[in-house]
Amino acid sequence: MGFDGKVVLVTGSTTGIGEACARAFAEAGAAVMVQGRNVERGKRVLHGIRGMGVKAEFLEADVREAGAGDRLVAETVARLGRLDVLVNNAGILYSGTALETTDEQWNDIMAVNVNALFFISRAAVRQMIKQGSGNIVNIASEWGLNGEEGHVAYCTSKGAVLQITRCMALDHARDNIRVNSVCPGEIHTQMVDDILNAKGGDLEANLKELAKGVPMKRLASPDEVAKCVRFLASDEASYVTATNFPVDGGNDATGGAFP
Repeated sequence: MGFDGKVVLVTGSTTGIGEACARAFAEAGAAVMVQGRNVERGKRVLHGIRGMGVKAEFLEADVREAGAGDRLVAETVARLGRLDVLVNNAGILYSGTALETTDEQWNDIMAVNVNALFFISRAAVRQMIKQGSGNIVNIASEWGLNGEEGHVAYCTSKGAVLQITRCMALDHARDNIRVNSVCPGEIHTQMVDDILNAKGGDLEANLKELAKGVPMKRLASPDEVAKCVRFLASDEASYVTATNFPVDGGNDATGGAFP
């Protein structure tokens, strides 16, 4: 599953699943463009990737800004020479029912999770068509497949990601561009910790309780998601496009909390 000579752009790659994806592609020989808003975290990730002996760059950018998608792709090509794989990982989460979700929260989550993903993907497709091939892997969520109580904005945004994935895959199959998504379930990231901390109580106890509802009885690591992302972008998945791939320990096969 080598990526020697390939260039990968991973949005939101200074922490969590995004950082794990950046490292996974670097381990396979790819040059990587790291993107995020936190410069210190970006420098840390960049230093670690360059320590693997591959090319890497960091771009500080807010994906919500006008023209950010075009800029990210243009900077990647200018600094690293091309763009073979785009991993759309940047995302935010607000908890709340429809009555609890503010206009600002709704607009913000759509701006990051849906609009930015679309604009970056559109810019990437233009470049990939020039090159004759490419891969896009979107980070969706099992909550986009099934929904979740108290998270209407986030679940809606991830449902939109699933449809963007399907439609762009169909539109660009003849351009030799594959588009897929992964749908992570209970992954131990800072986002999960933030949700549990907001509920109160002991974090470790809450994590153990959360794991009880997963058929595999544990939470995944970001690295486990990153390996699936890398597979979907690899030649080993050459006949796979328009799929929304659950990485959820079996949650999608259940009708609710697993006993």
